[in-house]
Amino acid sequence: MTDIQNLIKKMSLEEKAALCTGAGPWTTTPVEHLGIPEMTVADGPHGVRRVEDINDFVSASIPATCFPSAASMASTWDVDLINKIGEAIAEECIAQEVDVILGPGVNMKRTPLCGRNFEYYSEDPYLAGEIAVGFIKGVQSKGVGTSLKHFAANNQEYQRSTINSAVDERALREIYLPAFEAAVKEAKPWTVMCAYNKLNGTYAAENHRLLTEILKEEWGYEGFVVSDWGAVHDRVEALEAGLDLEMPGPRERRVEAVIKAVRSGELDEAVLDESVRRILEIVFKAAVTKKGGSFDAAKNHALARRAAGEGMVLLKNNGILPLKTQKNIAIIGRAAQEAYYQGGGSSHINPTQLDNPFEELQKLAGDAELSYAEGYPMDESFDQALIDQAVENASTAEVALLYVSLPATKESEGYDRPDLDFSAHQVALIKAVTAIQPNTVVVLNSGAPVVMSEWIEGAAAVLQAWMMGQAGGGAIADVLFGKVNPSGKLAETFPFKLEDTPAYVNYPGENGTVRYGEGIFIGYRYYNAKEVPTLFPFGYGMSFTSFDYQNPKVSADNFRDVDGLTVSVEVTNTGEIAGKEIVQVYVHDHESKLARPPKELKAFAKVDLQPGETKTVTVSLDFRAFAYYHPSYQQWITENGEFDILIGASSADIRCTETVTLQSTLELPSILNRDSTLREWTEDPSGMNVLAPLYQQIHEQMLSNFSENDSAQIGMDPMGFLLDTPLLNLLHFFGDGLPSSPEEMVDDLLAKVHSTD
Repeated sequence: MTDIQNLIKKMSLEEKAALCTGAGPWTTTPVEHLGIPEMTVADGPHGVRRVEDINDFVSASIPATCFPSAASMASTWDVDLINKIGEAIAEECIAQEVDVILGPGVNMKRTPLCGRNFEYYSEDPYLAGEIAVGFIKGVQSKGVGTSLKHFAANNQEYQRSTINSAVDERALREIYLPAFEAAVKEAKPWTVMCAYNKLNGTYAAENHRLLTEILKEEWGYEGFVVSDWGAVHDRVEALEAGLDLEMPGPRERRVEAVIKAVRSGELDEAVLDESVRRILEIVFKAAVTKKGGSFDAAKNHALARRAAGEGMVLLKNNGILPLKTQKNIAIIGRAAQEAYYQGGGSSHINPTQLDNPFEELQKLAGDAELSYAEGYPMDESFDQALIDQAVENASTAEVALLYVSLPATKESEGYDRPDLDFSAHQVALIKAVTAIQPNTVVVLNSGAPVVMSEWIEGAAAVLQAWMMGQAGGGAIADVLFGKVNPSGKLAETFPFKLEDTPAYVNYPGENGTVRYGEGIFIGYRYYNAKEVPTLFPFGYGMSFTSFDYQNPKVSADNFRDVDGLTVSVEVTNTGEIAGKEIVQVYVHDHESKLARPPKELKAFAKVDLQPGETKTVTVSLDFRAFAYYHPSYQQWITENGEFDILIGASSADIRCTETVTLQSTLELPSILNRDSTLREWTEDPSGMNVLAPLYQQIHEQMLSNFSENDSAQIGMDPMGFLLDTPLLNLLHFFGDGLPSSPEEMVDDLLAKVHSTD
């Protein structure tokens, strides 16, 4: 084992400064005379984008398996499957001599307009965290590292390099950090990549609270923090904040700035040494894994096909699917011949092979006759002739399969989508085809929601196929012909229209700042709280079979928060074919001091059932499943009271409910202060204890000052008004009759309260 501390002592200041900046676009700086090797990284997260020329930023990449994008992966709700994908990607990293894959991305889908949403998992932090843990563990089990990104609050591409994400503490803790936290604590990624944006006024790369206080100290992170490419503004400030490695390199001026800062005393060399230590720990860990060789492309292609099929979500089906006896099938849409399988930007993979959707249909269609019509142009122009040809083909067929995708440039890193719409031509095409052919199946290829209100009524079935990776063409055919029973469920809400979305009035921001004004109410949390109808709710997805939920059980009706709770339910496949169901467990708090969403996902499980088979699904709920973050206490807290355990097939389809009573074990300090209201004093146990004698006087004084007639005269309840008045203000109404000044009295009460904390 390498003695890292001794190695650091042997390094010169110049060598240490150089190590903390990349040697090139994709490599760290080696120190050959000390035996410190370089480390190679490559873009991810749904495949390896390892460039042929390691010194070139955008040269052609070596062929690798293009797995389904993150939006599709999360829709599988299958942690074990994602783990297997991670293992396969690691094997390809080893073959291509890559030490760290840059992924996964766990930023929340705050707005469906984010151009990079196809690279992110979910609008829900628990689901995103669980999927990320599965992926990271899979990759790192093979001796290859991951880079958890983009830390933090990088939820739009618009002005991503400079925008200030203004997020309140509670929203940050409950929505935007938990997926990172779960991944760090449970999977221990080798590296964490900081975001480009500012967080509450400070660039993520220079944010000491984010990178050091929260990530390294509070969460106990042991790896190193790497910048997103070009995200560092001040190298010395970034080092002091906890940014260990700046990429890309070489950047001689950055290295010189660090050297100068240490020599001048501006930067403590111990800070530099700590970053060097963290980097060296990972460099030598990566070096243990022998690189080179080859990978099984055929095996990984098959895995990619399975994953794509598992992630597809059947949104609508009037019984037309799966296809059975149809002998004349009209295939319509450019996406049937030109697979729309990945998004633009740094995650763009050069696939080892690429399934053609039309050809894959032919393989499973038997002796059925398939026709093809282009349907729509490559761009967003309008061409009536293409619609006419499609209608003609559909009119003579038994069923029409209409493949529709967004333009290839619409979903990409670097910019956001302008809307949630298909082109005017595509909408006209769908409406025309469904009008002439009632047996029309619409297959959607997109990395994020699209609006469907104009045409969905006319479709017999709708299949959300996502950006389904290189084997997705075959996976679509598998689902359409029933070779695969769809089991994917939405990891994000599909709205009726853009204006319904939670961040609509706060996106994209102005004057350099985007305010997360919706707070903790993003995704289904918002739609549930506001009772806003959705096109398809979070967690929704149909199957070719049906499932029944019975006999829900909890491990205790009354329990302590630290003991947690075990929840079980019997699930039966009541249909005639095998299928998989995703059981979702949400928690609803009956009463809390701070506002909470009507329900929050806290556990899930995917179960495989044969026709008529019943299995008991069991999940565990821990302390955090019932807690919320209280900014005044600066910690996660639980409160005594009742909780509903909601077991369902989606956020809008709750099948069973159990009510339990939680006993909080927390002994929280009092947070009373000079501005606390009389109500807050009476609701605080310590506060009411010391206030009791004075409260009796205040209460009697108020009763003597206000009669029922007074209430009628002023049209209000004076007691209700006074309860929400600061105690200090109330004491001022007593005038000179007090033994000391109101300020002295309140300060004395506060001293007594806090002496008992």
